[in-house]
Amino acid sequence: MLRSVELKDYMLAHPVTVRAEATMGEAIRLIIDNKISGLCVVDEADRLVGILSELDCLRAMLSTSYNEGGIGQVKDYMADDNLIVANPHEDITDVAQDMLLKKKRRRPVVEDGRLVGQVTCRQLLKAARDFTT
Repeated sequence: MLRSVELKDYMLAHPVTVRAEATMGEAIRLIIDNKISGLCVVDEADRLVGILSELDCLRAMLSTSYNEGGIGQVKDYMADDNLIVANPHEDITDVAQDMLLKKKRRRPVVEDGRLVGQVTCRQLLKAARDFTT
């Protein structure tokens, strides 16, 4: 069983980010090169404006093949409404339970309006391993 630990102790402090105006090709390259399943989309002040997943990228690529057009920009495919974020001082167990409930693999961590990190299932598994061994 996990004991109470603040999220900041296990979050990725510098998640890979992309701007909404970037091309989908750039975003796909970032996902592949960094071996991650998604990106936080930020503005010039590092405020979270969306999330882009591998599935969003796949949808963009398939859309291009059907529409015979350009692949578009990140803002055309990112999730940007009802974004659920965490605070770095939240209890990691509470965040993990909520991620399971909402079936989300990642949770951006925001403080004072700025993206300061991200927690994914992998970080949660590491925390669980650390406290069960």
